[in-house]
Amino acid sequence: MSIHRPRSIFITGAAAGIGRAVAERFAKAGWFVGLYDVDEAAVQALRQQLGPERALAGRLDVSVAEDWAPQLAAFTQAAGRFDVLLNNAGVAVTSLFEEAALARHHRLIDINLKGVINGCHAALPYLKQTPGSRVINMCSASALFGQPMLGTYSATKAAVRSMTESLDIEWQRHGIRVLDVLPLFVNTAMVRDDVSKMKTVKTLGVHLSADDVAQTVWRLARPTSAWGLPLHSPVGLQTKLFYVAAKLTPDGLNRWITAKLGGH
Repeated sequence: MSIHRPRSIFITGAAAGIGRAVAERFAKAGWFVGLYDVDEAAVQALRQQLGPERALAGRLDVSVAEDWAPQLAAFTQAAGRFDVLLNNAGVAVTSLFEEAALARHHRLIDINLKGVINGCHAALPYLKQTPGSRVINMCSASALFGQPMLGTYSATKAAVRSMTESLDIEWQRHGIRVLDVLPLFVNTAMVRDDVSKMKTVKTLGVHLSADDVAQTVWRLARPTSAWGLPLHSPVGLQTKLFYVAAKLTPDGLNRWITAKLGGH
């Protein structure tokens, strides 16, 4: 696989929000960008905006394992190399646990967790062929301590965080870093339309943009020494404070703080 072609990134959930912001940031820097989402019309339109010669787009349901192989093959052929997989696709269920239908909980797990497993498993053969390749998983501050009204979402993000840690150790033998990004609330449609009703959002506010998260992804993906990069990257001052507190504060106090911010 050629190492002289522009570097490339395969983005899931690229139609809007963080995924779209990442695509725009990387395309501006001259990377070849893969745009994948269940909303194929949106990613095809984004491809035209970025320049069809600098991007490839397609429909991908990350929860369907069989969807991955043809899209990965087509992307790698078009790009000529496979530098970064960004597992960004995700959904939220924002309600008291028992008030959401069980099928919604299961669907969230299928996308947020199984989607990451599917992507890592299917992309590994391509990542192994490109020196210095990376996987960047979109995690969340909710992985630090389970959030009320986001129980299943928090569980999936905590699982993604653990998987990131495990694979970063396992795949060192392949020369692949596996990293994650942990933002708090980001000004995207998911937060505005659904998560905004949470008490925690009203208490803490929304201080991050999709571009803020994209800049962190850029810092983790650019061609620097991969082994000097942090395993977990909290985004924004609030998230960094919660990240430090989660490490230093006893569980009982973390629980009390979380309940005060978002409990009922």
